[in-house]
Amino acid sequence: MIRRNPFKRHRFPREVILLAVRWYCRYPLSCRDVQDMLAERGITVDASTVHRWVRKFGPEIRKRAQARHRSWRGLQWHVDETYVRVGGRWRYLWRAVDQFGQLIDFRLTARRDAKAARAFLRQARETVRCYQPLTIITDKAHSYAKVIDEINGRLGPENAIRHIDRKYLNNRIESDHAALKQRLRPMRGFQTLAGAKAALAGIETFRTIRKGQFENCNTGVINEIAFIANLFPEAA
Repeated sequence: MIRRNPFKRHRFPREVILLAVRWYCRYPLSCRDVQDMLAERGITVDASTVHRWVRKFGPEIRKRAQARHRSWRGLQWHVDETYVRVGGRWRYLWRAVDQFGQLIDFRLTARRDAKAARAFLRQARETVRCYQPLTIITDKAHSYAKVIDEINGRLGPENAIRHIDRKYLNNRIESDHAALKQRLRPMRGFQTLAGAKAALAGIETFRTIRKGQFENCNTGVINEIAFIANLFPEAA
């Protein structure tokens, strides 16, 4: 299937757009920081334009990387939620990593309840497809126990997921939250839920790329740049 060129009708070339999106998602920078860094290279771009690029290409990069380079994920999941400021309010960022620190999936919601936990775990299990978890480690939030019991009711006793609710065993994802928060700090929050979801799609994807956790993705800046460029062959 031939994909439509997503860079069509953009005034700036593919290389400039992907560079700006990569800087924003890869490093602790704001859109204004990226604007200044491009200006140093003789490229005049508004911070609002950088923001629009991130909203468009962050999710697109994630979708293409997941479709073509999805790799094996461990069968022990660490699941937890953290807080992200959106439009002056705290929203909930649900995240899961495996025992090796590889990101399973994430989801941003307005509420922290069983409905949100159910939607996140359903999404995460669809993301990994064949690599369904054998164990899920959470804190003692009641919503996790309720949702995992529901899943086990459909799976049957022979395929049941083991649920461990010991907060001290979840240090792996707590430390991953901290690293993500360090990246988000320069933004001082998002303005809209849609904008936050788009930016987080790019940021989480670039963190996965940086760690070499996609198939055919090697660590190192040059390899990262090549990996991103190869996601858009129709624009080459």
